[in-house]
Amino acid sequence: MKREDIIKGKENNFMEKYTHFPEGKYITVAVLRETKSECIFRTEGSGEGLNKERVPLGMESKTNDFRAIISKRKQCAVERRTGREYLRLNDLLFTTKDKSICALNKNTPCGKCLDCMTNGFAVGDGGAQKSRMIYDNAYSILPFNMVTGTKTFNALYDNGTMRDEKGNASSSINQDEYIKPGTVFIDMITFKDVTFIEFIYGISNILRSKRYGAISSRIGKMNNVILKVAFSDCELFSNLELTQSVYDKLGAASEIEFPLEISKVKEYAKKSFDNLKKCIFGSITELNDEELNNLLEYIKSAYQEDGEEKAADLYREQSMQYGK
Repeated sequence: MKREDIIKGKENNFMEKYTHFPEGKYITVAVLRETKSECIFRTEGSGEGLNKERVPLGMESKTNDFRAIISKRKQCAVERRTGREYLRLNDLLFTTKDKSICALNKNTPCGKCLDCMTNGFAVGDGGAQKSRMIYDNAYSILPFNMVTGTKTFNALYDNGTMRDEKGNASSSINQDEYIKPGTVFIDMITFKDVTFIEFIYGISNILRSKRYGAISSRIGKMNNVILKVAFSDCELFSNLELTQSVYDKLGAASEIEFPLEISKVKEYAKKSFDNLKKCIFGSITELNDEELNNLLEYIKSAYQEDGEEKAADLYREQSMQYGK
């Protein structure tokens, strides 16, 4: 399957080529994020526990409680690194005028690779690019105390005990809060004024990213599922509103328990999305189930050897459009 088949009838929802001027073409991707191992989402070095926020649990239920949060920066950072790994593998990260390789957090963005132009950059070789992928905090559907636990850990010596060869006891005993496996977060990422290839780059990074949060070399496994893709001429509702609506439906069905049944969450999330979009002052169209499945199959094949259109070739083509 080729891109012409995927975007047939949807051409006007994508930019034909990159432009500096906004045209109000929004694409909202609703994502279900499910933890597949223990996860820790916190600000490193702050000495604080897990990220959480006290909010109303539902739109109809006015009970306030804490929800666990995956901050927008925690999401974006992981997914950018996933994309940049692939660009680096295929020589699609470029150098700056001083011959420094394009890198995150080093004030050396090249300003001409696909990641810089999609996720934004500043400093670089002059000028700046605002991110055209808009993230927001993702909220757990269930309250904080239902989806978290605490574990005590220690640092063993090489001999496998808490005492060294001289018999001195280790003082490295601590506790960590963690998000339980099976916790579900509802999230939306908004693309603004992107070409089809830029959209494929962004959504593939969401699908290919698997570890989030602290200590991700040992824990932090996450599975991301695309629930909806909607085209509009304005931004839609918030992550929190969608999460609250799903919570209300679970409550009405007496299904608020941990772990949640994923099939029910998907069903309620799609219904909530459809209900909330009725309040939006704008034009909204969506991919139907068949179109969404075709899009996901196209992305999968682009990263496989036998795919008709290779991801690397698509991204190389897009990089040439920037004219740098």
